[in-house]
Amino acid sequence: MTDKRISKRNPDTEYLEENKFHKILIRILLVVMTLEGAFLLNGRQWLSFFLILLIMFSLLAPVLFRGQLNVIVPAEFHISAVLFSFAALYLGEVQQFYQRLWWWDMALHGTAGLLMGIVGFLMVYILNETDRLGLKLSYGFIAFFAFLFAISIGTFWEIFEFSVDQILQTNMQKPMFGDPSGLTDTMWDMIVNSGGALIISLSGWWYLKSNRDFFVMDWINKFISRNPRFFRK
Repeated sequence: MTDKRISKRNPDTEYLEENKFHKILIRILLVVMTLEGAFLLNGRQWLSFFLILLIMFSLLAPVLFRGQLNVIVPAEFHISAVLFSFAALYLGEVQQFYQRLWWWDMALHGTAGLLMGIVGFLMVYILNETDRLGLKLSYGFIAFFAFLFAISIGTFWEIFEFSVDQILQTNMQKPMFGDPSGLTDTMWDMIVNSGGALIISLSGWWYLKSNRDFFVMDWINKFISRNPRFFRK
């Protein structure tokens, strides 16, 4: 299924003209995380220091693995992943936004549903476009897969939180509304995650059916144009 909406851009030119905002943002965050990491290391705050290292890894991942993966990742994907990691790990855990703002955890889970929905939509749409598999999936299935993918990732994350709390006696499942068991937190996390995934899935389906604007398709088009060897000519 070749989609006429795929743009005919030059991937090499677009890669060389990488978004200046992307470069500036990554450099600023690297400086901030380096200074914060030095402060935490000096204070022997090992867990927070480890979280800082994870954020720095997400900042540098496209550079570190560019040769091994041989895939050009558009700036929008990297920026989204970095900002989410920064909000969840640095603001949420290190700066304790989870404790300061009762809605922070739910906001991030809703955002995660949106992002994972985008990733799921991207995965199956690209598989549908590649020559190697010869798939001809319906628009409804593409949207449904994106929804289930986001729900699955959200479910695995809740299992991870529960397991870590049980094994290490941490507090990843944060009590809400007077419920010390963490069940209320888990259910709200899954609800807002599902809501975010549903928004992306329905938007993607509506775009494919009606050829309306959908920002995710701009991201997908960039990925396809920068990695043309994976797709139909």
